[in-house]
Amino acid sequence: MTPQQRYPIYKGLQKPLVYRGFIGKFIYWGVGSLAGGLLMGGLLGAITSMYIGGAALVITVSAGLGYTYRCQSGGLHKKTRHRGIFIRQAQLKINCKPGTDRKKITS
Repeated sequence: MTPQQRYPIYKGLQKPLVYRGFIGKFIYWGVGSLAGGLLMGGLLGAITSMYIGGAALVITVSAGLGYTYRCQSGGLHKKTRHRGIFIRQAQLKINCKPGTDRKKITS
């Protein structure tokens, strides 16, 4: 018996977690922008005034969630996508000099 037959392994649904339109790791990015907005708005509200703190909260949260939503459209794994045709030159190293023969090994 193979180990897979003895110990069944649950591999999940092979799909990323989705919550309110945010997928996978971007859920944490959204929660982070909410927490950062609350922290920034609360601090500014305590230091200056409630209205400035509220405005900072709304601006920070909306900018963070907008940025997260925009980054999510690129996929779960950020990849650099180059457009165009790229030609790679082969870099061959030739160890022997031209015109010289190698010694034949005879035993």
